[in-house]
Amino acid sequence: MTEVNASIDFVPGFRVAGVAAGLKKNDALDMTLIVSDTPCVAAGVFTTNYVKAAPVLFDMEVLQGNKDHIRAVTINTKCANACTGDQGLVNAREMARQTAEKIGCGLDEVLVMSTGVIGSQLPMEKIGHGIDLAAGSLGSDWAVAAAGIMTTDTRPKMAAVAVTASNGKTYHIAGIAKGAGMIAPNMATMLSVIVTDVTLPIDTAKGLLQSASETTFNRVVVDGDMSTNDTLLLLANGVSGVTLQSPDDFTAFHEALAAVCRKLAQDIVRDGEGVTKFITLTVRGAASPEVAHQIANTIATSPLVKTAFFGNDANWGRIVAAAGRAGVPIDPDLVRLWIAPGETEDFNLGSLLLFTNGMPSGYGEEQATAIFKESSVSILLDLGMGLGSATVWTCDLSHDYVSINGDYRS
Repeated sequence: MTEVNASIDFVPGFRVAGVAAGLKKNDALDMTLIVSDTPCVAAGVFTTNYVKAAPVLFDMEVLQGNKDHIRAVTINTKCANACTGDQGLVNAREMARQTAEKIGCGLDEVLVMSTGVIGSQLPMEKIGHGIDLAAGSLGSDWAVAAAGIMTTDTRPKMAAVAVTASNGKTYHIAGIAKGAGMIAPNMATMLSVIVTDVTLPIDTAKGLLQSASETTFNRVVVDGDMSTNDTLLLLANGVSGVTLQSPDDFTAFHEALAAVCRKLAQDIVRDGEGVTKFITLTVRGAASPEVAHQIANTIATSPLVKTAFFGNDANWGRIVAAAGRAGVPIDPDLVRLWIAPGETEDFNLGSLLLFTNGMPSGYGEEQATAIFKESSVSILLDLGMGLGSATVWTCDLSHDYVSINGDYRS
């Protein structure tokens, strides 16, 4: 397992800033700028929601024409610039233009992200002010940059790894993310920028990013809602001088990239709105990995399952029932269900079998309740029907989630 740091010291060739542009109250950080001193190979993965925000549409268009000389990403909070019509696209473009002007690059070398309330136009005077501030304060403080993209997040989310290539040289991969609510796969509702100083081939950057995100950002659930703004970007500036030359180099890069994505994705769940429990949910024995994921995601989004965990109620029948309504055939007589304290995919030790042969296993209720009370719980559902498996990270659903989202705009 790749060791991932929860902080970012620096990534050669990249500079960042997080500033208070006045979008939030009380001088809170609300805009972030990430700049590469040299052109980057870039790739993006975006929301599959049919209602896409203006910055998503803008970035998708930019990356169609430019995949090898991206220089910057500008991110604002408080306003999602979604459901804003033609004016929203104009504003997204103007946000990129002003950034390009300040750092000295072309309009098509800047990508933009927005997060916040849907249906409001960007306050362009404040956006321009934020771009001015950020361009004038670029440095290596990634913690400030990570804080500048937070919405209902309670803490910044960062991840970094250093990798030694086959030629003995070292390169870096680092990323920041935001997300706490509206978290569901395809993609998980979030914004994230991952940067690296390795040289990446244009034709493989997108594939590597998609593969890494499929088992990380597309495997987390807080509430089952999908955003209009989900964006994951990868920028590679090649400053390290490291080129991926061998299959082992590509494998090492992919594993490190996935490790960074996994850390950020799991941090989003841990910091989910009102979350008190982190749940690792594995489904195995399915006809295919896709079927396993479909069933796992159905369980992970079930309000009844999530509230049972919040209430420390070992009501495992809700897990089995959710699996049975996932839209794929299962045989309850073949299904087995275990729970275990902590974060694990190994259920050989310390686990409790709850359900087997179509009925309860005869477990001890007190032992099951004690596991449900843990702050981290792991679930294994074995369908006994094949070799497909999938792991999803989810959480409970608390009173605080309702309170946070009941007055989100106030």
